[in-house]
Amino acid sequence: MRRLLAATAAALSAAALFAFPGLASAAPSPLPDFDFSACPAPPANADPGTWRCEVFVSQGVLTVGDREIALGEMRLTFSEGEVDGKYAQVFGELRHAPARIDGAFGASMQLKYGGYSDFQSNDERRGELDLYAVLRHPLLPKGCTLGTFDAPLHSVVKDDPAVPFEVLSQNPKTVKFGVVDTQLALPRTTGCGRLAPVADRLLGLPSPSGANTFKQTTYVQFKTL
Repeated sequence: MRRLLAATAAALSAAALFAFPGLASAAPSPLPDFDFSACPAPPANADPGTWRCEVFVSQGVLTVGDREIALGEMRLTFSEGEVDGKYAQVFGELRHAPARIDGAFGASMQLKYGGYSDFQSNDERRGELDLYAVLRHPLLPKGCTLGTFDAPLHSVVKDDPAVPFEVLSQNPKTVKFGVVDTQLALPRTTGCGRLAPVADRLLGLPSPSGANTFKQTTYVQFKTL
């Protein structure tokens, strides 16, 4: 009986090694596909040989008070280089599919570009971006938003220590890092008609700076222009 149990245990251990190879050596996470079709061209007076396009592919989470909204994938494209020896950049586009808001009766949120960006990093922040969010639901009017293009949400992101900067490839240059904004202020909704109080209550709006968190885990790939 002891021999039978020992043989069975050995067989199960061997089977486990074959069935779960990832336990011995975890496979790296696959890189997203990078689409450079939205890269804006450098300005006419750009310094030759200094310009490149950057494509960001991020997974984002917005926390409003105690409500967490998984934003899913966001794609952002811009070009940067020099003009007359000085840093310059040209925004391309922001793509974001509507993200379902759990517990909001089928409502969704879609981020849009708010007309301003600055991706030149410094010691204090990784970058800045103006955004607004379109809120969708069969009972909400078409123009229901959180922030507007004329009065956008201003996000200043800093490095997230939980997702340190990492070079994944040199050819093509590909990096990964995390950013976080803990100071984003969120106003009441705009253009939501008679359901505005309901939308505000469901989302916990308005929500002051310090009560919200906007996090992104970002992959970036570069292309010389």
